[in-house]
Amino acid sequence: MHGKLDLTNAKGLKKSEIRFLSKLLQKRIPKDKILTMDLADTVAEISNSTGHNISVVLNRHGQVVNITVGQPGDVNMPELRGVRVGPGRLCGHRIIHTNFSKGGKTSQEYKTKTGEAFSKENLNCLAKNRLDLLAQIDVNPDQTFNKSKGEQAYMADAVHIAHLMPGRDSEGKIYKILPPQTTRSTQEDDFQNLIGSLEDEFRTNSTGSAYVEGEERAILVDLITEGANAFEIEDDLDELALLARTAGATICGRMTQARQKPHPNYFLGSGKVQEVALLVQEMGANLVVIDKELSPTQAQNLTEMIGVKVVDRTELILDIFAQRAQTKEGKLQVELAQLKYLYPRLVGKGQILSRLGGGIGTRGPGETKLEIDRRVIRDRINQLEKETARIKNYRETQRRQRISLGIPVIALTGYTNSGKSTLINSLTKSSVFVEDKLFATLDPTTRKSMLPDGSPILISDTVGFIKKLPTSLVNAFKATLEEVAVADILVHVVDASHPNVEQQIASVFDILSELDAVDKPIITVLNKADKVRREDLEWLFPQVINPVIVSATQKVGLQGLLLQIQKLVQDVCPNRRKFSA
Repeated sequence: MHGKLDLTNAKGLKKSEIRFLSKLLQKRIPKDKILTMDLADTVAEISNSTGHNISVVLNRHGQVVNITVGQPGDVNMPELRGVRVGPGRLCGHRIIHTNFSKGGKTSQEYKTKTGEAFSKENLNCLAKNRLDLLAQIDVNPDQTFNKSKGEQAYMADAVHIAHLMPGRDSEGKIYKILPPQTTRSTQEDDFQNLIGSLEDEFRTNSTGSAYVEGEERAILVDLITEGANAFEIEDDLDELALLARTAGATICGRMTQARQKPHPNYFLGSGKVQEVALLVQEMGANLVVIDKELSPTQAQNLTEMIGVKVVDRTELILDIFAQRAQTKEGKLQVELAQLKYLYPRLVGKGQILSRLGGGIGTRGPGETKLEIDRRVIRDRINQLEKETARIKNYRETQRRQRISLGIPVIALTGYTNSGKSTLINSLTKSSVFVEDKLFATLDPTTRKSMLPDGSPILISDTVGFIKKLPTSLVNAFKATLEEVAVADILVHVVDASHPNVEQQIASVFDILSELDAVDKPIITVLNKADKVRREDLEWLFPQVINPVIVSATQKVGLQGLLLQIQKLVQDVCPNRRKFSA
């Protein structure tokens, strides 16, 4: 196995020093040793002579697999970049690096000033990569001796060792820093016993939730920007958690930060990003979900700094739509939305386009095309837009046929998971798919029903809305959402039991405005009445348009809803077709 010498951050190295570093790649130590005195002295000597920090990566066989001129965070190797291991395991590599001050301060003075021997960046590297351990060799130029030939050599001073722990300690840390040792005493430590014990503790740790191989474990993140309400942010994160669970993820943590505005490069502040990286490692997470739309640069930088997949709210919703689309029409519209989202992010995504696999953010067109480029995507978008136009024409033909029959069209609209599909099943005695999840029904459904006076109506169940619904989805689903825009009457289904019912109502009207459908006749169904206190219904009743109290699951209030629809139909559809009862 050949190691790699990384001189990216090295300046002014002599050829002799480069050769010396190359020879160091050939070193091998016993696999039960953390380090040897010879290795420590050699690394300290070359570090002092070059004036650079040196980071040496060893695997569990004791082989040197990488030497980087720089700090541990500068190490760039595939084994430490994006490779995930379960919470019960470490990555199988350790980094031994040197530390000294160019200003002449000794490592002990540095430690006294900061309170810790390790920098925050190096501890973040330990956590992000799940290193077996991090060993820091303090280089003290004053500690010298003369070899037999009279040559001066630079000895390693104290050795500091840090490793991860399962869970946090009393100070909230997920790492442990051992007391400083000499290189001789460090050489006597049993490395294999230490790592074996640590991994046993990780696997048997009872404080964390059980890890299931292949599951996606998500950390939710949001910003509390200027003017935002902290309670509203928590509500947003609750909804984001529902979205993530709908997509198939397990929620294992959440984090917020108060900032005036998002950081242009990292969305969060750089310090908070490191906290997220530590939380990711503590909880064994392999996914971070941001409750805002990220720029390509922000997404790329966060992925690199945190070390796991990072998706934003838009990408999460697109993934749910990709799972939910059943018809050819639905799949086509989802693919169009995904490609429009992906197109401006090609530069930011980089090598992610060539990944294979599943999971949130990878379903859809991206996982089957290894090296897709802008021209191919643009051509595909054009093709899909033509297909969408054909769908629009087809639906327009269907609508003209309905108009010619004189049958009024009632469109059920509302926030996702408000009970629209359950309501259409109760009204029409049909069996539209129902599930207590967001966006359980994606493809539109139209069923026939009868009013109390015997008149037929058509009831259309449309895709549910959600707060901050991505514009790309609204545009891609225009052909479907036009069912709302051209309906004679809108039935706005509201989950009256939801604690944020007012915000949900406002979000629905925002999207109806975007569809130019807000001026249509509206009936508001206060659904799930069986889960709401009477006083809450009485409070909500006067705040909405044409309210009707209903429980779709219990089939309560349906007759009152049909009478309300009949009354509006008589006003807005004078040429409706009538039958005798």
